Amino acid sequence: MLEERQNKLLREIVESYIKTARPVGSKALCEKLNCSSATIRNEMAILEGLGYIEKNHISSGRVPSEKGYKYYVDNLMKPKELSGEDILNLQTIFSNKDLQLSDAINKCMDMISDLTNYTSIVLGKSSKENLLQQVSIIPLGNNKVVALVCTDKGIVESKQFSVDVTIDIAEVVKTSEIINKMLFGTPIDEVNERLEFEIKPIISKQIDQYEKVYGIFYDAFNDFIKNSSNVHISGKSKIFNQPEYQDAKNIKKLVNKFDDESLIKKIDESSDSNDIKIYIGDENEFDDDVTIIKSKYHVKGEEGTIAIVGPKRMEYDRVVGLLDYINKYIEDLESGDSESE
Repeated sequence: MLEERQNKLLREIVESYIKTARPVGSKALCEKLNCSSATIRNEMAILEGLGYIEKNHISSGRVPSEKGYKYYVDNLMKPKELSGEDILNLQTIFSNKDLQLSDAINKCMDMISDLTNYTSIVLGKSSKENLLQQVSIIPLGNNKVVALVCTDKGIVESKQFSVDVTIDIAEVVKTSEIINKMLFGTPIDEVNERLEFEIKPIISKQIDQYEKVYGIFYDAFNDFIKNSSNVHISGKSKIFNQPEYQDAKNIKKLVNKFDDESLIKKIDESSDSNDIKIYIGDENEFDDDVTIIKSKYHVKGEEGTIAIVGPKRMEYDRVVGLLDYINKYIEDLESGDSESE
């Protein structure tokens, strides 16, 4: 732990840099902390030697290092109280009885993205939470069929296919019956693997064009997995309003990462706790140059992860305060106390 004056100095450097995006010089710190310039320079040298701050290459001022941000978050930061306007806006969303909880959470995160100029992400239940209930084939004529995939959660996805003229529609229906018999209750994200190793060997002996028929079902289940992943991203471009993102190459790199759903889903990993977790720079698997603040929620049978992605120079106290309010409101919904808000 740092000494009291060093703590005050580091807090001032971090919070000033977060606010202005400009390196902090000793003169400004003297005025803030009412210390001599010699004292400030000496304490800054100690903080720099410990790796909590570093010199900016274009200025004599100092900026927080990744280690400095981490120390600030763990030891110095306190969640910021929400303004009355922020609370009213969030409560208005949650009190809208026409919205499903998942939609309300999405809208709250949209609002936080607008307020902060960071990117918000909501990761709902993944497809592995859905078990196959039934797959149905509906002939439409003109060699077209619709494949309906239904799960135990009541989710239904449909996909229309043009069937090769060499394929007998009756064989497609027969294959669906085999799948329903053998794969009932299988997690959706495991169905295609079982199609390959269990269903395909069976239909290869019973269906003439089994490879093409197999492809119909493989594509139908694959589409279901993609469509039921329930990833909601708001403000993809808002983070680029931050002064850190001026280089076209860095912007393109981050844009590509936001478009990579498998990478986005990694944000949902590494913690089962409902507590708010902060992953700065190399602590997250998404990108070394960002901070991710996230927490999980479990309420009324729904679960997921909410996250904010921003620069390491993130307004930590405000984001934590906003997410903490959402978490407490969701907890009240679960306990039935939301009316007291």
